[in-house]
Amino acid sequence: VQLQASGGGLVQAGGSLRLSCTASGSNRLVPMGWYRQAPGKQRELVAVIAPDGSTNIVNSLSGRFTISGDDAKNTVYLQMHALKPEDTAVYYCWRYMDYGPGFWGQGTQVTVSS
Repeated sequence: VQLQASGGGLVQAGGSLRLSCTASGSNRLVPMGWYRQAPGKQRELVAVIAPDGSTNIVNSLSGRFTISGDDAKNTVYLQMHALKPEDTAVYYCWRYMDYGPGFWGQGTQVTVSS
């Protein structure tokens, strides 16, 4: 399985971005989501979406971030609004696996300028 993330970039504070992640190599529908890692910090969960469409977003982000998915495209999206400089991080797409903590893609950089 491969995860291809896109949509990152440089945005001013208050702006919006939408990240996309497409899984290839498997048609099996499993939970997918996003993690992020800011410089000098540990990787942290952002949001997860299950195949039935149920979502889990970190409380501190739930008012600004939403996660959605397109099963037909095996793609998940992370819509981010009202971005803040502290949202600057590498955002990693994540996919559930039956064993271990799951699988992460290469990541996409999001930089929010003040």
